[in-house]
Amino acid sequence: MYKVNLCNCDTSTLPRISNEECEELLKKSADGDGAARERLVMANIRLVLSIVQRFKGKACSDDLFQVGIVGLMKAIDGFDSSFNVRFSTYAVPMIIGEIRRFIKEGTSIKVSRSMRDIAYKTLKAREEMSVGRSEPSLMEVAAEIDVPYKDVVAALDAVSEPISLQECVYGEGDDSVSLLEQLGDERCCEEKWIDDISIKSALKDLPERERRIITLRYFKGKTQTEISRIMGISQAQVSRLEKGALAYIKEFVTL
Repeated sequence: MYKVNLCNCDTSTLPRISNEECEELLKKSADGDGAARERLVMANIRLVLSIVQRFKGKACSDDLFQVGIVGLMKAIDGFDSSFNVRFSTYAVPMIIGEIRRFIKEGTSIKVSRSMRDIAYKTLKAREEMSVGRSEPSLMEVAAEIDVPYKDVVAALDAVSEPISLQECVYGEGDDSVSLLEQLGDERCCEEKWIDDISIKSALKDLPERERRIITLRYFKGKTQTEISRIMGISQAQVSRLEKGALAYIKEFVTL
């Protein structure tokens, strides 16, 4: 087996288990079988390592790995077969959330005062600009407070909270769709799962109008002209808002 060393862990020595074995071990672990729980941890270390690579450079890799393992164990203890998803599907956002909390809490004293001021000004300006109209885009807010768009994005990201697995991605009431419901289990590429989580986190932070445009455009396949009729705005406005939203999502995913 090909040997790879990440976070001082030799991946060639890690066990591999099938989906059926994973399900059986999860049942045993839920019944208090410590050995089954330990084997699940060892069998999913590759998953933790792949997620740690996503956050490379934001903190010590060894620290992130240890925090990721904590997230993995929480996923093992909290998994329920009634979720109707594979364990790895459930575990990814749990691990990412744990790592993001660690990064935010562990580096909070390193966030500059100017960055915090930008976040405050952004939130205040967005609230004031929303009076009597729909919520403005981040690009509009950035122009209003005369701060570069990328700095506004970075400031908001520094003070934002990790997304919950049950967080509503779009819709309301009985028609709402949670992040968990958007996670299918057909794809096996762990890197793509991480990108999906990041994109849905970015969607959560978009203003309602931009989020609706992205939902209609990319989730429901509507054209800009159709969206303009649905939302009662011009096609040019739809195009401008869509570009701004896509720029924000790209910025968020690559942060």
